[in-house]
Amino acid sequence: MQYVIVGIGGQGILFASKVLGAIALKNGLSVMGSEVHGMAQRGGSVISHFKTGEYASPLVRAGEADLLLAFDQNEGVRNLHFLRQGGAFVVNVHDRASFENPKLTAFLNERRISAFSLEGYRLLKEHMGGNFLFLNVLLMGAMCCAGVGAPSFDETASAVKTLSPAKFEDANMKVLALGYEAIADR
Repeated sequence: MQYVIVGIGGQGILFASKVLGAIALKNGLSVMGSEVHGMAQRGGSVISHFKTGEYASPLVRAGEADLLLAFDQNEGVRNLHFLRQGGAFVVNVHDRASFENPKLTAFLNERRISAFSLEGYRLLKEHMGGNFLFLNVLLMGAMCCAGVGAPSFDETASAVKTLSPAKFEDANMKVLALGYEAIADR
């Protein structure tokens, strides 16, 4: 499985990669990854290439990713070229109108890309008092529900519990379920 995880600095992209890596290792799979930090500390672009299985290089080539997990819609659209035909796109949308434009819809349809979008900031405002620290776990919950060859909800919950500080365990489990339900309710 080849993942590209994108967003802006401070959204927890590296934690998401660690969760996926822990799951893969627990299942006996080889893991490779590479992060491009850029201006992450200033809210700049962050990209993580991540592979599970037998591969020779950690970088995902354009047109070969199975899943694009985007914590920011602009970074997601900017990195769509990484997805293969029939790949999956799980994205946090902050401006639904600009995301649902005809050219983007046509591109996704032509490439048979399955898009799963959720309004992560709105959900976190409503259910977590605006604490955006949990955006990464919210998107991982959505990824689990999308059924795109990603880890199961239970595997992801176990890895999140293991890797996150104990003081965030209850909140992380709540948000993981919230992300899952946001996609399941469609």
